[in-house]
Amino acid sequence: MSIRATVDPIATDRSQVALAASRSHSLVSLRNVVKSFDTAAGSFQALRGVSLGIAPGEFVAITGRSGSGKSTLLNMLTGIDRPTSGEVTVAGADLHALGENSLAIWRGRNLGIVFQFFQLLPTLTVLDNVILPVDFAGTIPARDRAERAMELLEMVDLAPHAHKLPAGLSGGQQQRAAIARALANDPPLLVADEPTGNLDTHTAESVFTLFERLIAAGKTIVMVTHDHDLARRASRQVVLRDGQIVDDAMARAEPVLAAMTGLSHV
Repeated sequence: MSIRATVDPIATDRSQVALAASRSHSLVSLRNVVKSFDTAAGSFQALRGVSLGIAPGEFVAITGRSGSGKSTLLNMLTGIDRPTSGEVTVAGADLHALGENSLAIWRGRNLGIVFQFFQLLPTLTVLDNVILPVDFAGTIPARDRAERAMELLEMVDLAPHAHKLPAGLSGGQQQRAAIARALANDPPLLVADEPTGNLDTHTAESVFTLFERLIAAGKTIVMVTHDHDLARRASRQVVLRDGQIVDDAMARAEPVLAAMTGLSHV
């Protein structure tokens, strides 16, 4: 169900109302974000006036061709890059205004990041990889950290492999371990950059199913993907082209509306 005027008017109205509702209760808010880079050929605008609101409990897939601005948009949400102009607010923090130290503290406590190539530390066990973010953020007493990590590994069906090194796991198992690590500090937002791009179809499906379970449990997920079949299964698909949002489609407008009014949980 797309918010474009070319689709059914009643469906469009529902989607527009749902989108407005989600943005008025945003966990993520980008307002007129421009990001420019200086290159040998001159200034290049990777994002051109992007505005986007994401509500708690949404599962948003960001799609578009290579060079459309997907990675730059993700870097805005994580605070890895700062906007040239515009504002970025995530989980109540104005990322564009935070200093580097404050940003690092905020990121550790409010954001979980899942990468395409897992980024697990090869010399640490799976258990220690999951504990590491908690050690940095200090959100849980030291005596409780191993227990917390084991609970997460059980959730992703990896408890029997807790004491293995990452090299002893399959690609899908490593990605599930990376998801457990991203959840270590119980962040409100999970950001995934091509999380299934390095996996076969069957393994990608198992990872996506895990994301759906997390959404059902109340997490918010923003996922960049080239897999259009998976993107269509998210509750919302945002399409970028040449640094601008060219489409914003709600797959399930009515559940989103219900969630915003407290009638159900996405």
